[in-house]
Amino acid sequence: MAESPDAEPLAPPPPGVWRRLLSNPLAAGSLAILTFVVLCALFAPVIAPQGFAAQDLKHRLEPPSAAHWFGTDDLGRDTLSRLIYGARISLSVAVSVELFVVGIGLTVGLIAGYRGGWLDTLLMRITDVMLAFPDVLLAILLLGTLGTAASSPAASMTLVIVALGVTGWPPLARLVRGQVLSLRKREFVEAARSLGATDGRIILKHILPNLLSPILVAITVDAAGVILAEASLSFLGIGVQRPFPSWGRMINDALDYYRSKPNLLVYPSVLLSVTVLALNFLGDGLRDALDPRSRKR
Repeated sequence: MAESPDAEPLAPPPPGVWRRLLSNPLAAGSLAILTFVVLCALFAPVIAPQGFAAQDLKHRLEPPSAAHWFGTDDLGRDTLSRLIYGARISLSVAVSVELFVVGIGLTVGLIAGYRGGWLDTLLMRITDVMLAFPDVLLAILLLGTLGTAASSPAASMTLVIVALGVTGWPPLARLVRGQVLSLRKREFVEAARSLGATDGRIILKHILPNLLSPILVAITVDAAGVILAEASLSFLGIGVQRPFPSWGRMINDALDYYRSKPNLLVYPSVLLSVTVLALNFLGDGLRDALDPRSRKR
């Protein structure tokens, strides 16, 4: 029987993806670490000993104790609480930016790859122009230009998300375009088109499902770069503003005390490094588990 245009051309995901992912020690360990960080971020108001902005100048720069497990900072704020809320800031920025990136990059890549012609050329030249600028430097330029609009810490966080989203979509757009250029010539797409399927149905039913695996890997790895970029911007003082406890801002605040209180510098630095490494290792594990060509036998 002829295949209807609504038929799914894809086989279900290969069995054992989770098994292959968890059989990779680095990927499994990274998944456990990220799960812990996500849970801490989600339940920060419940598990944090204090609010992230609660000050107690009588107990500033105290060492770790039963009352303050990780000590206090220069304003007497509980370091552990700020680290936990810092995870919420970092993950909120990463998730928001990736939604922004997927929304723009997927749309541009799909249109350019599927339509081709002059539209493809125009969109890819715009993408090339964006790629010509280092993303962090372009984000600094945008934040420097729009920073005066940040009337509150929440507004500064929104500006960081917009700046990193605007500069982050071109690599995903090129990835999606390359995949679509290959998929649009496949037999199941030609069969659907010959049976009268519209372009929208072909994209949604036949092309988009094939893009999920590479997009998932790409955004997992890119999220690590987003967290690092946000920390860098906050460290420079143009990212998330006080009193929000960004890990980058905490590192910056601890520089004045790196000799007398090195723990204030070590805690956010270690958490930032571990989270970024875990995302990178998880992305590599997802690629090996989802892509048969890179799967280790």
